[in-house]
Amino acid sequence: MTESNRRDISWIFALLAAYFVLHVGVRLATSHSLDLDEAEQVFRSQWLAAGYGPQPPFYNWLQYTVFQFAGVSLTALSVVKNLLLFSSYVLYGLTARLILRDKALVAITTLGLLTIPQMAFEMQRDLTHTVAVFFSASIFFYGFIRSLKQPSLASYLIAGIGIGFGLLAKYNFAILPAAALIAALSDARLRPRIFDWRLMLTAAVALVIILPHLFWLKDNLDFATARTLEKMTASGHASYLTQVAMGVSSLALAIISFAGLTAAVFALVFGRSLRPTLGSGSEWTRLLERMMLVFLAGILLLIVFGGAAGIKDRWLVPMLFILPLYFCLKIEAAGVATDRAFRRFMAIVTVIMIGVPAALYGSVATARFTGHYERLNRPYAGMLEILRRQAEPAAVLAGDSLLAGNVRQDIPGVPVLSVDYPGFHPDLAGRRPLLLVWLLPQKGGSEALPPDMAEWLQANLGASAPQASVIDVPYFYRRGGDSYRFGYAWVNQPG
Repeated sequence: MTESNRRDISWIFALLAAYFVLHVGVRLATSHSLDLDEAEQVFRSQWLAAGYGPQPPFYNWLQYTVFQFAGVSLTALSVVKNLLLFSSYVLYGLTARLILRDKALVAITTLGLLTIPQMAFEMQRDLTHTVAVFFSASIFFYGFIRSLKQPSLASYLIAGIGIGFGLLAKYNFAILPAAALIAALSDARLRPRIFDWRLMLTAAVALVIILPHLFWLKDNLDFATARTLEKMTASGHASYLTQVAMGVSSLALAIISFAGLTAAVFALVFGRSLRPTLGSGSEWTRLLERMMLVFLAGILLLIVFGGAAGIKDRWLVPMLFILPLYFCLKIEAAGVATDRAFRRFMAIVTVIMIGVPAALYGSVATARFTGHYERLNRPYAGMLEILRRQAEPAAVLAGDSLLAGNVRQDIPGVPVLSVDYPGFHPDLAGRRPLLLVWLLPQKGGSEALPPDMAEWLQANLGASAPQASVIDVPYFYRRGGDSYRFGYAWVNQPG
């Protein structure tokens, strides 16, 4: 890097802005269909609530607000996600600039997030609530580090906003501020920053942000936590020791999956010059080490005493996203030269910045050659277009939330219900015809109206099961004559 570039890292943010604009374009060019999390956002944006289910409502509230102004569209979905990601990277870079002197290492830290597969690829592929966790963690971490190094009313306020947003993004976010608090308290030089009256402002701001959801959570605790606990404790009838072994092994695999590529990239870029970093450190590396240890200890306690048997790699985002910064702090403490390493690193980042969008597009578009279809290959819009030629639905009952969200994207003015989400039940009196639509097994299986939809009709409308029909619609990027099958039926179809 030139000396002027070392002093000015704004080019990193310009590069990232272009990268995330590219992702918006790639997403719009790939498919009009929605994936699981995208469809959930579209479906649940029909109403505003203090809580929606197993996931806290931060992303739902944000997407609902954007839809109110911009309308329901794939563009609005993609822009929101990529704005959150861009903001997160910027905050992460600003945090790095607070405690790293070498601007080459600031650049490597910021762009190093792209070496974490769960953040570079998975967040773009479909995740929404995990994106919100990353955004919230970046806000909190910036406010936390700034409060330790350059304390001000604003820094404590920022930390409180990050905590509030984080707890509204995912409940497991709570372990990040807890780990930060314990890590700072264990250092006598940092302790005064914790025993500061401004910390009350942090707590107050966080409480105000999460208060509406807390009132909802008080009455819906089982509904909000049952699915997550079921995922974590899914060990069947295994013995206690087997469950603990499953939990510990899944945690180890999650850590390797999350951190392995990043560690490999740093090893490749810096080579033998990394050896001195093993024994080097600073007050900041020691702080981050304590934070990570507390975080991992919390998960181990959950495994040993909470019955957790399956730890997902994406659950580590609230803590292990600090790894690139930690590695760069160790490198700076060891006095390792960065010029040559920076050039190598930028070559790898260039490959990632080209490769990730290409892989996302290719995973869908190559179906025309492979015959392997993703959810984004499904022709929801084509199905709805054909059915609307038969009649214009006044309401739609879908077999699941994925289908419901995809249907609503194209008819946002019509109530769309889902059998798998009983929390949304608008008045359907006088809304006829009612369109029922569901996904069919692509090889064999019954083509009749699913039993849960028949039960819903009887329980909510007192109607008997209508005659079911099947429609075949060509896939996006189909190979030959491949098509996707939908089941549908009408209640009180005119004519």
